[in-house]
Amino acid sequence: MSRAGRLLELMQALRRHRRPVRGQVLAEALGVSLRTLYRDIASLQAQGAAIEGEAGIGYLLRPGFTLPPLMFRREESEALALGARWVIAHGDPGLAEAARDALAKITSVMPAERQGDVEASPLLVGPSQRPADVDIILATLRDAIQAERKVRLAYRDKGGEPSARVIWPFAVGYFAKAQVVVAWCELRQDFRHFRPDRIAGLEVTAARYPKRRAVLLREWREAEGIDLD
Repeated sequence: MSRAGRLLELMQALRRHRRPVRGQVLAEALGVSLRTLYRDIASLQAQGAAIEGEAGIGYLLRPGFTLPPLMFRREESEALALGARWVIAHGDPGLAEAARDALAKITSVMPAERQGDVEASPLLVGPSQRPADVDIILATLRDAIQAERKVRLAYRDKGGEPSARVIWPFAVGYFAKAQVVVAWCELRQDFRHFRPDRIAGLEVTAARYPKRRAVLLREWREAEGIDLD
């Protein structure tokens, strides 16, 4: 989550409490460290938020404060709407819901005269033709990537030949007609690309893969000759 998004979430969390709430409770709700929470509260207070309290006692937001509105040019508003609509149409259900929530949050803190640019954007996205079972596979793989877990696959290649693999998934590419999982394959001892619609079964293991996904992504880009800039 971006810092701006985190501050919005913190404001929402404070608004839900009418009595002082301990910093540890807020930090756990937002999924951040207590130190990060204290910094965010200080940032909001510096912007004029009437947050009363202190560490060890609790915090309370007095009514009447909103974050400054986000300003976007018309093209920027349309780009946000188009991107969110694409994810809503082509992402798995978890990503689609997140895109709706994100767009609603962004729109809510835009000036009223700019909110219509998002809602009435003329840029449209066609529906996805992906089967529902592939959505489940993609959501499972995204969770595995986030946790940096090894995954066992029952896989079929382009010709339908089955194989059993253990992979270290670290990225998913979304294309117009297909999705591709980028992973290190223990069987091939190399980077490989897997189509979710060819996965016959998968199991996320408890084993973490030995490299961070950021390192694997960088090494894959270097191996593929993809410009890091």
